[in-house]
Amino acid sequence: MAIYKRLIKMPDGTKQRADVYWFKFQWKGRSIRKSTGQKNPRVARQIEAAHRTALAKSAAGIKDLAPAPTFQEFTKRFLSWVEVERAEKPRTILFYKTRVGLLLKYEPLKTMLIDQIDAGTVARLVEWRKGCARVKVIRRSKGLVEYAPTKHVVSVCGINRELAVLRRVLNIAHEWKVIPSVPRVHLLPGEKISERVVTHEEQQAYLEAAPESLREFTTVAVGTGFRPEEILTMRWENVRFDPVGAARLGYVHNPNGKTARAKRNVPMSADVRAVLEKRHEAAGSARWGYVFEGPTPPEHLSYSAIRGQHERTMKRLKSSPDTKNFPKTRIYDWRHTALTRLGESGADSFVIQKVAGHSSIITSSRYVHPTSERLEDAFDRLQAYNDGKHEKNVEAARNAG
Repeated sequence: MAIYKRLIKMPDGTKQRADVYWFKFQWKGRSIRKSTGQKNPRVARQIEAAHRTALAKSAAGIKDLAPAPTFQEFTKRFLSWVEVERAEKPRTILFYKTRVGLLLKYEPLKTMLIDQIDAGTVARLVEWRKGCARVKVIRRSKGLVEYAPTKHVVSVCGINRELAVLRRVLNIAHEWKVIPSVPRVHLLPGEKISERVVTHEEQQAYLEAAPESLREFTTVAVGTGFRPEEILTMRWENVRFDPVGAARLGYVHNPNGKTARAKRNVPMSADVRAVLEKRHEAAGSARWGYVFEGPTPPEHLSYSAIRGQHERTMKRLKSSPDTKNFPKTRIYDWRHTALTRLGESGADSFVIQKVAGHSSIITSSRYVHPTSERLEDAFDRLQAYNDGKHEKNVEAARNAG
């Protein structure tokens, strides 16, 4: 019999059956004996069966998952991990904190055990977010974030950023063996992608209205196609003014970045070299340190400082009668403008990928727009190539004859 009630010796010397059931069985030559703590024989047998199953799983190398935490509990662990993994990327840390904070505003998700989140949960979250007002994120000191509702409805782009973070949280939970599987989290279609290309006339107006540090930052952005954070973290150790190979005016080395291909050398244009030479001279021909040094060295100029200068410049442009119709412009638009102009000048997708540090050639191909004139030029070059080959073949045949 697998379950039984033990005989207990009483003080008067008599023996009496215990109230609860025990189980006993042999497992790989060992005697397994434990109390079920149950008076009901049916429940006691279930406990015994569960114990046998646990031993079998352990022998097969299968470990049971620990009890799952709530989504809110796990996000605390997740954000602590992000702070360590992305210690050199404060904007990335702030992005995750902000989006997690918005996800936690949905009470059913906040209190739900993370292993109970499924496609239905995600669908209800999306429906709820579609009916919410867009939230303005107010960033305070020491990484604190506050949320203030606006009169606008949350955009598809905003919802997709939250879904992307939710997917990342769930993937990490699965990687850490907190949940057995990850539900599918699909992004919403219809997201508007900002692809503004600043004209040369708009660029000139912007530079005239911008303060010196923003003007120099923008000139480097348009001349290199670097990401904003790559410019702000640029160091003198990685600036080469001497001509090297095809880089006749020198080049800037980016040692790390967002993607595996972000490590790259980008040749200087004349405008970029002029800005860097001016800053280099002002820095006493420094051999190390940040090119865009912040107000409290040795820290670099922060993105929030550049963003503040950019917002004030845009207000200045809007308030001027000559530029009151100046289109909305983001800081990142300067990178997009640089890469688009590179494509329009004749660079192919592979060159753009090298300059931009894109991880995928598909992303780089967006900046190449073959016009009818460029197509005709391509076929003219093909014809000239074929004619040249044909003439060489004829000449070779004559010589052989």
